Order: sequence, then structure tokens, then C-alpha cells
Amino acid sequence: MAVKRSWFLAGILCGLVAVAAGSAPARSLRLGAVVPLSGGLAANGRFIRAGYDFAVEYLNAGGGVRLGGQRVHLELTVLDDESDPIKTVSRMESLAQMGIVAYLGGVGSHLHAAAAAVAEKNQIPYCGVGFALWSIHQRGYKYLFSPFPKSPELAVETYRMLNAYVPAEQRPRRVGIFAERTDWGRELAALWTTRSTEFGYQVVFQGDYAVGARDLSDLILRAKAAGVELLLSLPTPADGITLIRQMRELDFTPRAYFLLRGADSVAFRQAVGGAGDFAVAMPGWHHAVKYPGVDQLNAWYQRRFGQPAEVAVGSAVACVQVIAAAIERAQSTDPAKIRNALARVDMVTMAGRVRFRPDGTSPVPVIAVQWQNGRHELVWPREFSTASFAYPATPLRTR
Repeated sequence: MAVKRSWFLAGILCGLVAVAAGSAPARSLRLGAVVPLSGGLAANGRFIRAGYDFAVEYLNAGGGVRLGGQRVHLELTVLDDESDPIKTVSRMESLAQMGIVAYLGGVGSHLHAAAAAVAEKNQIPYCGVGFALWSIHQRGYKYLFSPFPKSPELAVETYRMLNAYVPAEQRPRRVGIFAERTDWGRELAALWTTRSTEFGYQVVFQGDYAVGARDLSDLILRAKAAGVELLLSLPTPADGITLIRQMRELDFTPRAYFLLRGADSVAFRQAVGGAGDFAVAMPGWHHAVKYPGVDQLNAWYQRRFGQPAEVAVGSAVACVQVIAAAIERAQSTDPAKIRNALARVDMVTMAGRVRFRPDGTSPVPVIAVQWQNGRHELVWPREFSTASFAYPATPLRTR
């Protein structure tokens, strides 16, 4: 098991090891992150940034990284791309000029796609979470790493979860897909469609829309007319709020509905109230998972934000963990050597066991959460669950 080979697991996971006398770092290692802290993805970017802040703070509290016979602290520089991929590129280039040893990504597949290309050009390791786009990993990039579920896993686990919870005679067989006009929208919609029949589902409606659309009523009415029982979608947080509000106005309540990414944030539930209940998301992480160090993370988040850590925070922590481990293993600040060490990482993080395939993806667990009575409950995998999957959804007009 990889745990035995996690040479610096205790320092990475908990950051609670006392710094030995006289071992204060003589210099720092700079990590650079480009995160959407404003714009359409700001709600999700906020908790990605929180995960990075926690990881750096606690690693440094434990003395930082062992490098060249001394302890070296990590230094984090975060730039806001305003949810704009053009600004993602320019911010990434600015970080490269600062002498960073590794990049940390933001959230949103289109932003990561822009960022990963810059990292590859600059030959600086890039670790990103909060994106499920699989096609970017098929471009031959050597510097891209992501301990986060990708579209093929999400598509399969959608149907596996439903079949595990819902008896065959009660399943929502008629599927509708609302796909945004992006690479990820097209990719996941195609996978939901191609994998549906083997699990006993039929796609009866598929429509697309532009990100930021203010009127989704045509899609909703057409799905309603097609008798859609299971709605699968992947809206931005803002589009998810629009979708739920208009579904309620038009009296459309599928028996189950997935809003991947759109229902990730507390801001979603705050905006739509009880209408947000029953929505399912697959954000990569939840504060109830039982991995070493998660209790410390939740306590830190509670002190800072007044609640347990939000979804995907632990995935962001995992990125810093594996980069720190790779630096120590490489015993170098050379980005190429750190990259090669990242490719060989096999360790337990706050997001579970992380090891990387040749394409930079990692077989981490697919986590599904559902809003129930105003709480974000972990419903999948069942060994971690804090509640059973709530089904069928009650009519939106009554909530």
C-alpha cells in the first residue's frame, strides 16, 4: 500500500510537526495559483483558494519541505483571472516571471484548458482540481496533473449511483441533458448519452445553451414535453441558479436532477432556498470523507468561515500535498525534476489515495453530494455517506 511509501505524509497531511530548533528555512519555494475570485466562477474559486491557503499554512507550520538538509517554507502567490480564460493566460505568464516552481489551477474546465497550455509551454508543473474535462488530458501534455474525477468517471458513476439507490421499477429511465456550449458540455453530454443504455436509461431529450443565458425556458418546456424524469446538466453557479428558478416557474420537477458544478456552492442554496433541495453535484470532495488530516482542515475552516470545509477544498489541499511531496522527492527546485517526481507520486492525501496515470489523471473517488433540507449531504460512495439519496424530488412549486 502506498501509505508505507509516503515518506513525508505526517508533515504534509497535518502540518502539526514541531519545527526543530535551528531548522528555520533559509529561503522559500514559491507556488503560483490563478483562481477565479471574481466573475461567474468566483463562488467556486473562493473555496479552491481556501484549500491552497490551508495547505500552505499547515505545511509551513510543520516546518515546510525538507530540501538540501534544511526546512524550506512554501510561499503562495494567488492571482485573479476574473473567470476569463484570456486573463488566465496573462496571469499564468506573470507567475512564470516570478520564478515559481509549480502552478496551482483555479476552477472550471475552460479556464484549466487555457492554463494547462501555458504551463506546458513554460515547462512548469501544473496541478489543477475543480475541472472534469478529460479531453485536455489527451493532448499529450507532460506537465499537467489533476487529482480530480474526469468526465468518463462522472458519467458512469451517475448511473451507478442511481441504480444502487433506486429499485429497478422506480428508476427515472427517461433522461434529459442540458449541455452548455463548451468543450466540457459537449464531452460530458456525449458520455452521458453513450453510457446510458448499458445501465438501463434512455436519452429522450438533449439541448444546449450559451453560458450566461438568462432564459432557459425553451429547454425546460421541451424537456417537460418529452417526459424527462432524470435531468443531467453541468451549469456554472450562476446558470444553475437561473435553471432552478425557471424550472420552478414552469412547474418542471424531474424525479432526479444533477447540476454538476452549479450546485457545488453554498451560494447556490442561499440564492434559491428550498428549491435547491434534491439537486445533486459531483464536486470531487466533501468534508465528511475519512482521510488523514480532514479533521484538522474542518477545524481550520470552521474557525475562519464558520462552517465545515466546503466541497472541493480537500481536493485543492491534495494538489499542494502532492507538489510538496514531489519537491522533497526530487530534492530540487528544477521544475522538470519536480514534474518527474510528480509522475511517480503514490500517497494518501486529504482527497484519498493519489497516483497519476500517464495522462496526468488520477483514479480518485467520485464524490456525489445532494442538497437535503438545506444541508450538503454526502450520498456517494455509500461507505462515506452522511445520508441516503433523497428520491423522488418533491414538486418545486411546493417548495
